This record gives sequence, C-alpha cells and structure tokens, in this order.
Amino acid sequence: MSELDAVFRALADPSRRRLLDSLNERNGQSLSELCAGLDMTRQAVTKHLAVLEAARLVATERRGREKLHYLNAEPVNEIAERWISSYHRGHAHALAGLKRTLEEKPMSRTEFFYVSYIRTTPEQLWRALTEPEFTQRYWGAQLKSDWQPGSPILWREGDGEFEDLDQVVLAADPPRLLSYSWHTYQPVHAEMFGWSAEKLAELRKEKRSKVTFELEPAGETVKLTVRHDGFDTETEMFKALSGGWPAVLSSLKTLLETGDVLPRG
Repeated sequence: MSELDAVFRALADPSRRRLLDSLNERNGQSLSELCAGLDMTRQAVTKHLAVLEAARLVATERRGREKLHYLNAEPVNEIAERWISSYHRGHAHALAGLKRTLEEKPMSRTEFFYVSYIRTTPEQLWRALTEPEFTQRYWGAQLKSDWQPGSPILWREGDGEFEDLDQVVLAADPPRLLSYSWHTYQPVHAEMFGWSAEKLAELRKEKRSKVTFELEPAGETVKLTVRHDGFDTETEMFKALSGGWPAVLSSLKTLLETGDVLPRG
C-alpha cells in the first residue's frame, strides 16, 4: 500500500475522523483522555490510533510515563501541495475554507506540532536549517549564527542588513537537535496588519515562544519533528505561525528531495 493509499484509508473511517477532530480541538492527548472524550472502547481507540500513526496523520511523543498523541497535518498538506495543486487547487482551498468556517468550533491551542519524513541525511537537513544560503531558498530569509547555545540569531530579508531580533540559541546538538527562542512582533507586522503603535507595544509584552527541531534517522529518510511552544494563549503570533510553518516545511522538504522549492505567495 502506498503512503497516499494509507492516508485515504485512514480518513475513510468516521471513528478515525472523530479521533482527529478530538486532537484538532485539543492536541497532545493521552490514550485515556481520548477514550474519555469519545464513545469508544480503549481497544478500539488503540486500533484506530495505530492506523492513523501508520498513515502519519497522528504523531506520538513520550512524556514521562504518558504517551501523548498529536494531530500531524503533514500528509494532508503534502497532498494539497503536490497533488491538488496540479488540478483545481483554488477551488479546493475555497471549499476547504468554507467547510472550516461552517464546522470549526472555537478552540484554544498553544502548541504547534508537525512531523515530516524527508528523503535526505541528518547532516544535510541540519545544513538546511542553519545555513543562510539554504534558508533563503525555502524560507525567503537568511538566518545566521554560530549555532552555539546562548548565541544570537541574525535575520536578513531581501537586500537589507542582518538584524538582531533578540533571538537566542537555546540548545544545539548537530545533527540531532536545535532549539531557539522566537522573535517578538516587529514594526513590519504592524504595517502588514494595520496595528497602531499602542497595539504593537501591547502585543510585544506577550511571553516569548521557542521552536525546537528534532532530527532522527528513519531508514532512507530523516524524521523531522518541529514543535513551536511557549504560548500562554492562542496569540496572534501563534495563529500566524500555525499557518506559516506548514508552507515553510513543505518547501524545505521539496528543496531537499528535488532541488527545487514550492512557490511562495
């Protein structure tokens, strides 16, 4: 069975879609929490989760004695980027947006979690995450640092100068782990969204978040786990990152596997 077949098979069952809906409402649930929220036996939930994990629609992580389950949008996002885009992508996005508007419940999420399997090596993926020439191609910005814990990370977009946005490397263990603090809101965000100087100042009081990349060899691929957390509430920054990270990571995967990148915009 191909990866695409596994995804559609997993999504075909209404009980498995209910599990994904539950994780969409509150990500990072244990098996007990998922069973309590759904009218299914523990054995049934376990079997359905195994199918979802095999299709990579659910990713898991151990925290102490608990195994937490996370909704992983990477397989669906890959279908949208590499398959639907060849046909009527605009119509598909419009329908998907309408469906979300009609069906989506208000929710509060404070953690972005994404797992991707990339056909590359840990060393090459590490270079893609840390070298300005790489980040420019799939991210549209150059990131520069010596990538030692405590060191600053400088950003440059376009032809401007490198800027210190007060981001710091928190942990680095090449080519396995990289974590750094995220920047706060910048004047360019105020211009983009029409915020007043007062609103920008208020938003900049929010708690700073951090992003962590974990790289793990998986056969001929590398399992890349991206976690962006540290948010107290579903802030404007969290909303922007939740929409932006999938596009960045899809372009990163495409670059490493094909030598090209997805169009931005």
